[in-house]
Amino acid sequence: MNLIHILSLLVVLAAAFSYVNHRWLRWPSTIGLMVLSMALSLGLLAVGTWLPDVEDSVRTMLHRLQFDKFMMEWILSFLLFAGALHVSIEDLLRQKWEVAVLATISVILSTFLVGVLSWWVLNHLGFGTPLIWCLLFGALISPTDPIAVLGILKTAKAPKSLETIIAGESLFNDGMGVTMFSLLLGLATHRRAIDFEGVSLLFLEEVAGGVAFGLLLGWLGVRLVRTADDFNVELMITVAMAMGGYTLASALGTSGPIAIVVAGLVLGNHGHHLQTMAPRNRLYLDHFWEFVDEALNGILFVLIGLELLVLVSRGEHALAVLGVIPMVLLSRLISVGLPIGLMRRFRRFPEKVVQTLTWGGLRGGVSVALALSLPAGAEREVILHLTYGVVVFSIIVQGMTVGRFVRTERA
Repeated sequence: MNLIHILSLLVVLAAAFSYVNHRWLRWPSTIGLMVLSMALSLGLLAVGTWLPDVEDSVRTMLHRLQFDKFMMEWILSFLLFAGALHVSIEDLLRQKWEVAVLATISVILSTFLVGVLSWWVLNHLGFGTPLIWCLLFGALISPTDPIAVLGILKTAKAPKSLETIIAGESLFNDGMGVTMFSLLLGLATHRRAIDFEGVSLLFLEEVAGGVAFGLLLGWLGVRLVRTADDFNVELMITVAMAMGGYTLASALGTSGPIAIVVAGLVLGNHGHHLQTMAPRNRLYLDHFWEFVDEALNGILFVLIGLELLVLVSRGEHALAVLGVIPMVLLSRLISVGLPIGLMRRFRRFPEKVVQTLTWGGLRGGVSVALALSLPAGAEREVILHLTYGVVVFSIIVQGMTVGRFVRTERA
């Protein structure tokens, strides 16, 4: 089965599951698709005794696709660009300090809290996982996933200020999370020494460089779109920005996710508010990127569900997941509650904002992709199971109930 066959099968499954969810389940799309694909995975495991070739074929397909590369190098740029296009810079600037703190300081604080607490849990269960690998788990699980969060927010009808904070944080904290992950992976594999100057330079290159490159890319996109006045040309420019911009940013050593988010914000807001393109072209462009967002979301969450097939679980893995989930939630509560508590002195927040941000901090494809990118070994197996367990819990349990927190906020 070659790559085209694999992608064709994923599209068919995403379409079929989307129809079933829309027709009968009527759950949020991300939840419905992942639950149905997990059910398919469990079904394949159940019949694997009688039809091992079918199960082996699907498992081989997943290995050949390489979820981590497919996510980080192929579709993440499109999903981030599509999400950023529809976020208002004016609303974002009103909440700029909240978003900046949550996307940076909270991620760093959560990384260390999750790392220490998960190290305590794992060592009490007899895993003996080194602290540096637990910190690595903290880095990949701390950023909220923009794809999952934005998908749930569409149906939750959150207050505008709260929606802006959650959406802005989820769009920007990926870059910080990936940077922390890269740094800690270098330490864990002894490819990088602890050097304050080197670490500071890395963060400057990734974060500040990503913002600068994104502004330049967005400005260039606006200039090109303004002089094109042809929908097909304008559409190709936006696709080139998402694909080429992400690749070039990564090649330059800056954060691709941050660069694409900034570029999408610039183009989206200039296109809508400064009349960069004709109204009909803007409408077509919005519809195109909404379709791209929905289609790739569908494929992504089908893949997350199917990844259940590649996990070889033991009983202690389940105990570890059950022990770590509360620790991740506690770390999220502290990492958002502490900065917001300090900012309350000069900023106004909705009531129960900390609880809503804690329970609404969903994890998704980025965390799974980073876990799958780890080098083979006992630590990888443990971290992969923990990551998958936390992601499944956050999407299904938190995603299905976060609307209650939002309705409380509106009330």
